[in-house]
Amino acid sequence: MSLQERLFEDMKEALKAREAGKLRLSVIRLARAALKNRAIELGRELTDQDVIEVLAREVKQRREAILEYNRVGRSEVAAELEAEIAVLQEYLPQQLSREEITAEAQEVIASTGAKGTRDLGRVMGALMPRMKGRADGKVVQEIVRTLLSEAEQK
Repeated sequence: MSLQERLFEDMKEALKAREAGKLRLSVIRLARAALKNRAIELGRELTDQDVIEVLAREVKQRREAILEYNRVGRSEVAAELEAEIAVLQEYLPQQLSREEITAEAQEVIASTGAKGTRDLGRVMGALMPRMKGRADGKVVQEIVRTLLSEAEQK
């Protein structure tokens, strides 16, 4: 079953759950709308990889919004967005741990021959396609920057 089919089936289940599935239903509807917009934009049916990219973008947007809502003291809205992220995470691949990201980053740094922070762009360019949908880009960049600055100091 493709991710889009799974979203559709879960949407039907949330509809049947009525009040209990209200949040889940709204999140799935928003996700399906974003997927439809992306399919129109690309002019083709979406692959599971395309679906993962769109859902990861939705999660990223919510994380950024959480930071802003917390900054202005709207913690109740931030909590709602956290719940939405939890629903979306069910459809994304298992997120990598910091240790797994570090191991992949070290591998890419070695293969690209990066020596310091000036090579950050080259390393990120090679690493991010491997991380797509499995890790937050900010966390990956933070880890790579740390590794490269350590390598620079040696």
